[in-house]
Amino acid sequence: MQVGYLGPENSFTYLAAKEAFVHDTLVPFPSIPLCIQALINGVVDRCVVPNENSLEGSVHATIDTLFKSTELSIEKEIILPINHQLVVAENDLRTGRSIKRIISHPQALAQCTNFLNRKYEHAVIEAVASTTTAALYVKEHPNEAVAAIASKEAAAAYQLKVEAENIQDVSFNQTRFWVMQQQQAHLSTESADKATIFVTLPANQPGSLHKILAAFGWRGIDLSKIESRPSKTSLGEYFFVIDLVIDKPLQLIANAFEEIALLGGTVHLLGLYPVTEVH
Repeated sequence: MQVGYLGPENSFTYLAAKEAFVHDTLVPFPSIPLCIQALINGVVDRCVVPNENSLEGSVHATIDTLFKSTELSIEKEIILPINHQLVVAENDLRTGRSIKRIISHPQALAQCTNFLNRKYEHAVIEAVASTTTAALYVKEHPNEAVAAIASKEAAAAYQLKVEAENIQDVSFNQTRFWVMQQQQAHLSTESADKATIFVTLPANQPGSLHKILAAFGWRGIDLSKIESRPSKTSLGEYFFVIDLVIDKPLQLIANAFEEIALLGGTVHLLGLYPVTEVH
């Protein structure tokens, strides 16, 4: 089976994909939208994309792309611990030159803000496509005073030195990854821990969000996440991303969906899925 992921190899998404698909062929893509589009086009059989980080919140590229992709569904979720390292080329350590530029994926940079402000307040901070892309750049430019924030696996793959270990702002740093498949989701009797839905509210109706949330509340359905995202149709219009805890009969959830439809809202079930946490 061909499995797409946000690459290149040794990125954190690669590590999540490797955890889920030990014996399958992993195919890197340079961006989340391209990875998801490859699944839509049938280039790959599954794709693995980051969804949410415990420090920085949702990965908007994933949410916004999937909102437009109604033919896909979540097959499973993987929760991966994220530990960032500051890595440099051998030359930097031998010559003792100070680091003048630090590069990484925007999420990784944001997750290490306190460390960067404390230790490298005068360094130029630059975002690149992925943590592994950053590590590869450092490998290919050993004479530059540049460091990368990347994984230990990327440092080992490119023979880089770890200048500082576990530099994320808090020790409890995790990212949720979704394994996506090319089929529509359905409420089924299969074992699942969570469900994710996109909800669009009826336009210009006061109290509509309260009414829709009440459809879950009075049925005792636990919502573990609710977040708004701009629909990108006009200013002030949003859709909502809601995660449901599956600890009630599925018929109750189906009834809540029906009530939302009667209220004029729309529900797109993105997935009913199990969750695996990697330690």
